Amino acid sequence: MSRAPEPGQPVVPTNPSQIRNVVLVGPSGAVKSLLFERLATGVGPSGRAGEQQPSTALSAAAVARGDLTITLIDTPGRPDFVGEVRAGLRAADAVLFVVSAGDGVDEATRLLWRECAAVGRPRAVAVTQLELARADYDGVVTDLRRAFGDARPLSVPLLESGSVIGVADLLGRTVRLLDPVSGQPGAAQPPDAALAARIEELRGPVLESVIEESEDETLLERYLEGEEIEAARLSEDLRRAVATGRFYPILPVHAPTGVGVEELLDLIEQGFPAPDAAVLPRVFTPQGADFGDLACDPDGPFVAEVVHTTTDPYVGRLSLVRVFSGSLTGEDRLHVSGHLEQVTGRAIEGHPSHDEDDERVGQLATPLASGSTPRDRVIAGEIALVTKIVHAQTSDTLSGCDRPALVEPWLLPEPLLPVAIRAVSPGDQDKLASALQRLVAEDVTVRLERNPETHQVVLWALGPAHVEDLLERLRGRHHVEVEVEQVRTSLRETFVRAVSVQGRLVKQSGGHGQYAVVQLEIEPLGRGAGFQFVDKVVGGAVPRQFVPSVEKGVRHQLEQGVLAGYPVVDVLVRLVDGKAHSVDSSDMAFQNAAGLALREAANDSTVALLEPVDQIAVTVADDCVGAVMADLRGRRAQVHGTETAEPPGHTLVHAEVPQHELSRYPIDLRSVSHGSGTFTREFVRYDYLPPALARQVTA
Repeated sequence: MSRAPEPGQPVVPTNPSQIRNVVLVGPSGAVKSLLFERLATGVGPSGRAGEQQPSTALSAAAVARGDLTITLIDTPGRPDFVGEVRAGLRAADAVLFVVSAGDGVDEATRLLWRECAAVGRPRAVAVTQLELARADYDGVVTDLRRAFGDARPLSVPLLESGSVIGVADLLGRTVRLLDPVSGQPGAAQPPDAALAARIEELRGPVLESVIEESEDETLLERYLEGEEIEAARLSEDLRRAVATGRFYPILPVHAPTGVGVEELLDLIEQGFPAPDAAVLPRVFTPQGADFGDLACDPDGPFVAEVVHTTTDPYVGRLSLVRVFSGSLTGEDRLHVSGHLEQVTGRAIEGHPSHDEDDERVGQLATPLASGSTPRDRVIAGEIALVTKIVHAQTSDTLSGCDRPALVEPWLLPEPLLPVAIRAVSPGDQDKLASALQRLVAEDVTVRLERNPETHQVVLWALGPAHVEDLLERLRGRHHVEVEVEQVRTSLRETFVRAVSVQGRLVKQSGGHGQYAVVQLEIEPLGRGAGFQFVDKVVGGAVPRQFVPSVEKGVRHQLEQGVLAGYPVVDVLVRLVDGKAHSVDSSDMAFQNAAGLALREAANDSTVALLEPVDQIAVTVADDCVGAVMADLRGRRAQVHGTETAEPPGHTLVHAEVPQHELSRYPIDLRSVSHGSGTFTREFVRYDYLPPALARQVTA
């Protein structure tokens, strides 16, 4: 029998086999954080019916269980914080899905399950909220099996008048009931006759699933012949099947009373793999070469990754670090590598590549449910807190200065919801730049854009809850007051018909005057053709030394815009004639005359506005395709077609949509697709803005 959890100081592991790292994932409302609290502290949150403050960042806590250290990672349940969930998946070696007995399996849980399958993470399911009137444990088990394959319950809840009174262990043929005096689960004991018969009925399918995964090919035959299979044999086969991701246990857990918690801890201890048996991420050198073989060995080269970053007003930057190889002490100096662009193959604004050598290490600590405990040394497989690594950002690699490394980052979600912000006061403006730097260092899913055309600071986030969290962190943690304003789209202007125009600058105010006359012919070019300047002057009407001045003035005016203040594109300007004065003509005079000519040529009949258009690909459940298509039509989209998508039951919709119409699309898509929709976007071209909208802009 496993030992009861021991709240307080976890043991200091001496080798990776003494460590278990488990991440809890699940939707908001499944009381996942309450279960995390019960597992981390051994104390139930009595009287609390649900998660009062949904978390927005992952948190970690190590607990002792005999000679093991179990580090639990709690992740946010709302879809806007999927980046934190994926960071938790990188830090952990096994995943505990938390599903409500009243709500079943949602689309976000299915998507996350497929991600775990892709990286080979062992998984188990804890079914919570067993006391709800709408709770259906058997129905959830059926739903889980339908969604995830070989998932089987190892235990079932015992209820009386709608209250959870205990749990029955199917393989062990025991029950654990609540003590009526203490209100806590008692010791495991044999069931009564009626319950024993029910356990035998439910035990058969579970037993067969475990035996099918056994390496002993004779075991199934012996079982079918009626032979009683020894418990030790079953436990070993179950452990191997869970650790290799071929079998997914389902366990009922009631966090307020602790029912099922002991069984869950047994599974974590016996079924989930130690770090030295888990799959390590790919590791390169900072230059992109192969780093070589890496193992979870305390004596190997030091390689770790920052999975979460916070800024503490007293201790500065605080990094939650997963150590993959080697050991770390407070005396060490590290190399810090961050090369998201190199590894992901795309630019990530706000997260530039960087390498810092000889970085000093601050204090080391083990995270606890309430605070932390100092450490002198952490080893491969551990998750630890490290202070004052000044240049380390979330997803950065920490390694030895003698052998720098770069860990391939986890799958980064693309932030697609823009929000423009501005400082409320001059004092806030002074603090905003440094606050934004710290913000993007903490959250790798944030993209920071400073638009030189609209002069806006734009944060790209994953959803409205993510936006609110970012704004609250700016105000609360970094003490910067900001206001949200409408995101402005970077438009373009273009000439739509040929026009001939004269630019005349004649000024005399004592001394040298300004004199320049240019005759320009302006013609539109095709989309994407850019700007062309042609000199067709004959007879020296414009002296040769001033022709470059005319071109320079044209280019400057095109950059400034000629009608509504947006850059002009796809135009040919031909210089055909002009006049000069022997004394008053100058480089600046011809530049200004060229600008005057372009402005004179611009009006609503000669110039049109262009808007940026993105190509999007929307993946959505088949039964939501109609709603998505109707929504796209309302956004002036050009739908180019659909095709069958992965996973089965989903469709991929291809369309081109004006950028202006996509400013709230992440929010609206989630609504019309009931959470099943995802999309990607990529700029494709500029196209004509409809006249009605163009008139609003020019007005």
